[in-house]
Parts: sequence; C-alpha cells; structure tokens
Amino acid sequence: MAWKTLDDMDLDGKVVLTRVDINVPVENGEVTDATRIERIAPTIRSILAAGGKPVLLAHFGRPKGRFVPEMSLEITRETLAHVLHAEVTFADDCVGDVAEAAVEAMEPGQVLLLENTRFHAGEEANDPAFAKALAKLGDVYCNDAFSAAHRAHASTEALARLLPACAGRLMEAELSALEKALANPDHPVVAVVGGAKVSTKLDLLGNLIPKVDSIVIGGGMANTFLAAQGVDVGKSLCEHDLAETARKIMTEAEAKGCTLVLPVDVVVAKEFAAGAENETVAADACPPDAMILDAGPKSVEKVAEVFAAAKTLVWNGPLGAFEIPPFNKATDAAALKAADLTKAGELLSVAGGGDTVAALNASGAADDFSYVSTAGGAFLEWLEGKTLPGVAALEG
Repeated sequence: MAWKTLDDMDLDGKVVLTRVDINVPVENGEVTDATRIERIAPTIRSILAAGGKPVLLAHFGRPKGRFVPEMSLEITRETLAHVLHAEVTFADDCVGDVAEAAVEAMEPGQVLLLENTRFHAGEEANDPAFAKALAKLGDVYCNDAFSAAHRAHASTEALARLLPACAGRLMEAELSALEKALANPDHPVVAVVGGAKVSTKLDLLGNLIPKVDSIVIGGGMANTFLAAQGVDVGKSLCEHDLAETARKIMTEAEAKGCTLVLPVDVVVAKEFAAGAENETVAADACPPDAMILDAGPKSVEKVAEVFAAAKTLVWNGPLGAFEIPPFNKATDAAALKAADLTKAGELLSVAGGGDTVAALNASGAADDFSYVSTAGGAFLEWLEGKTLPGVAALEG
C-alpha cells in the first residue's frame, strides 16, 4: 500500500479537508437513504478523536458549474449531525471569504460542511486555481470518497497534490478489500460477471480472464454467449451482433486456463412481469416465443460447486432479472451460498456495483460478504484494471 492512512498523519489542531461522497437520495426535502453518510462516520470520528477539525467537501447532483438551490448540500446537514452525533455547521460556499470565515469559526468537536463543490466549474475541470482555493482552507487532505476516485476533479485529484494527503477509513477499507481480491488474491479466484449487455463488460472480462480461475457469466450477458455457441435464445435480451466477440472471449479464456461458467438450465417466460408464468428448461431449449429471465436450479448447483472450491470471489452483476420475482431466485441462492462460505471463513468475498448491491441486499446476503462496495463506476473501473485518478494522487 503506497498510500497513507489517517493513522500516519498528525491531525491534532489541524483542519482536515475531507472529501466524502454524500450524494444521497432525497425526496420531499428529506434524505431517504443515509447509507453513504453512515459509511463516512468512522473517518469523521477518527479525525475528531485525534483532535482534528473535519471540513467536508462533497458534490451533490450535476449542477454543471452553477448554483442550483435544489442541489445544495445543506439538505444533508441534519442527517449528518444525527449520524455523527456531532454539531455540523454549514457554509454556503466551498471557497473564498465565506468558507474561510466558517473554518476560522470552528470549535473543537464541530464538523463543517461546505457547499457543493460542483457549483464551481473549476471542480469538474480539475482547475489548479480552484484546487488552490480549496487547499487554502486546510492543513491536511483526506479522501474518503472511493466512489468519486475515478474522476479527475479538483477535490479528488488536484487537491491531493497540494496538501499532506491520506485515505479515510472507507477508502482504506475499499482499497484493502480490492487489493486482497485482485492484486494479491488466494487462488482459486472466481468472478461473477452479470448484467444485461456484454458490450458494457468487455474491458472487465479482458482484465479478469488472465487473473482469475473461473468466471460465472450471468444475466442477459449469458444469452449472448449461448447464442454465440449456436443456441436459440428465443426472444431473450441478446446482443447477436457480438457473437464473434463472445467466441473470441471464450477462446481467450480457454487459452489462459480460465473456465467460463454458463447456465446449463434456464427459467423462461413469455412476458417480463412479476409472477409471470414460467418454466425451467435446458439452456438450449428456450421456446422461440419465450425469453430467458434467470438461471435454473442446476446452474445454481454448478455455481455453488465453483464457489465451494474457491478461496476468493469478486462479484459484479446479477445472474438474472432479479428486480422482478420469481426471477431473483438464482441470484439469491448463489449470493446466500457465497455468504455462508464467507461466514465459515472459507471464502473472501468482495462485491460492488449498483445492481449488485441492490441484489445482495434483497437476498439478505450482503452483511455476510467480506466487503460490499457502494461505489459504482469506480468499483467497475478498478476491476477493469484502470488507474483511478483519486487513488493515484494519494500514492503521490
């Protein structure tokens, strides 16, 4: 680990500019899901315990460099105070006289929340002058927003190069989990790669094939691979134009000794609706007027066997149309199997991506995984082997 943590920094009496992701869902002026705020609490508490003054930098929505009242971060202040058990003050700008005065007025034990960084065009432009204006406010920079680390913005990248910099607790946990899962994993390593389209996961598959021992292909993606093998997938979601690409991926996997695990049986229905009449058939027996909406029980048994033989699991994407029962069964069963193996100390399991988190939460398996990342794009780009600007900046 080339990056520093809060434990490596002298924070006593220091103003700690802390980049967080509190881009939370809001309805009727109230935060409806405080998960992201809860995730940053250990970092803020650590800074306060070390005698530091946490000043929070964050974005909210996409105001595109202008002031948009309904995208003000002030809406999160009450929830922050409740979760942190601390007084949270607010400044209606993140740079300049207003911000400087708010920092100057901070009392020990207080947390200061600055206004949406994206109200300034310099944020997304990674403008050096804007980064300097931010740096002027603090003594130490702490990045606890892994979910924004794939963006080279002023508050995630340029600022890290202007002050002594470290990772917050959430960033530290995220990077440590990913390092264990992909950089230095215990083999055999299995990856679950699901989702609607192969086209959105080409980089991911390309990066994983040389690194893992097997890849479970799920969701609409699996239909494309089945079709590439000459299987009639009926009216299923399928990228028929990527058949040749799918065949190349299969050839590459075979050459690298990576086993691709495809469904051997599938759940089919004539309509995509909750409780739709459905049946389980062999993977090559989808009726021409039906669509594949989930993997079948034999496929789940096969996946469970692969999990049981593995030491490390990386999961991105569901095995079926999990949002609509009963097509959540394969994802739920596989997730619970991974959770049981993790709980028994037999598997390191790391998962991430919006749909994945929703599916694991719905199955009740999430709490027993080794680590579940709330970062969407950043988690995927890390798995794709891409350099994340916000992480690279911490490494100096």
